[in-house]
Amino acid sequence: MSSSPPTASNDTAPAAHAQWIAARHAAVTAPQGPLALVLTHWSPAGAPAVDDAAAREGHPDDALLTRLQRADIDSGETQQGYRIWRRDSPANQAFEAIETYDYDPSWVLRGRFELVDEERVVPFEHIRDDGATRALPVSGDLVFEVDGREFRLAAFDTTYAGTAKLQLVFGDTTNGVESYGAGRFLFLDRPASDRPLAAGESVEIDVDFNRAIVPPCGFSSQMNCPLPPAQNRLPFPVRAGEKRVRFEGDFHP
Repeated sequence: MSSSPPTASNDTAPAAHAQWIAARHAAVTAPQGPLALVLTHWSPAGAPAVDDAAAREGHPDDALLTRLQRADIDSGETQQGYRIWRRDSPANQAFEAIETYDYDPSWVLRGRFELVDEERVVPFEHIRDDGATRALPVSGDLVFEVDGREFRLAAFDTTYAGTAKLQLVFGDTTNGVESYGAGRFLFLDRPASDRPLAAGESVEIDVDFNRAIVPPCGFSSQMNCPLPPAQNRLPFPVRAGEKRVRFEGDFHP
């Protein structure tokens, strides 16, 4: 496997990874973490938003109501939506842990982010869209080598935890066997460059698969996650990062 040395020393990287695991546990169990999501509702395209009283009906006073907007997948018209988050959600009550692989420095790969086109979009199928696709902005590719073979994966531009990121939605041969069946996510800082990049130019980036996560749809069936496109399905196992969510008994989100 071709890789770079990990960004932290061999002594500090496992400790940093343990802190990351703890932070992930705190995030998914937070009041607005994915385990708390019990309802996502979308009004018909062009219809007004459901009022607060109707949206909250049947939920306790401490339930959190948040608002959403999106373009209708067929017409492009604006859809108004809302979500209900509850601390007493069935998923929160059944949650036990996020299973993870041990930290492995060989999965910190030195690669590059290659700008393709600032305006490029790529169709991503989403888990709750019945096979339809939504175009997401993919201005560049993550390019890296594993065992001497080059791979080029589409990473789309997004905002995560309040900062601009690249989001990689990928699959590998552990999916459905050892890890979450629909694939995993990896968020990366968009690498800085000393000048604006032109299409075809690139900048180095570390792709640390130890930070791969189970997507929100692995915690709540009310999340609509993008699925890995064909080019992002790796033909080998990536035994790094999070595996899957463990719930008690036979609970499934």
